[in-house]
Amino acid sequence: MSRNNSSERGFALYEVLLGVTIFAVGVLALGFSVQNCINASALSGEDDRVRQILADRMAEIQATPGLPDNNKQTKVATGYGDMVLVQKSAAAGLKGENDTELSGINVITLIAEWRRNGVDQSRRIQFYIYRNG
Repeated sequence: MSRNNSSERGFALYEVLLGVTIFAVGVLALGFSVQNCINASALSGEDDRVRQILADRMAEIQATPGLPDNNKQTKVATGYGDMVLVQKSAAAGLKGENDTELSGINVITLIAEWRRNGVDQSRRIQFYIYRNG
């Protein structure tokens, strides 16, 4: 009877080792999932910050009287690292009825450029403004 008892103890040890292994794999998978969520949240925060900077600059241009600068470059501290904000302005060259050129309309392009983990990133928006004079 003692021989049967020792094989049962050995079988119980294998069950415990298997259970611990499954638990460890589950904990590791959960850890990687949490890390991915944290990374996604950080990327989302960075993207929101860049979009807000572009929207703010667009509002400044729209609110400022006169024509905007043709070419302007600004460095912005974002909290995620430095970002370069490039502003380009040009006549829109739009034509109305009878092929007449519409004057006073400029197309503005704002480009945000930065580096994330050593990889160049950029976002761009383009909009029109009308200044009569």
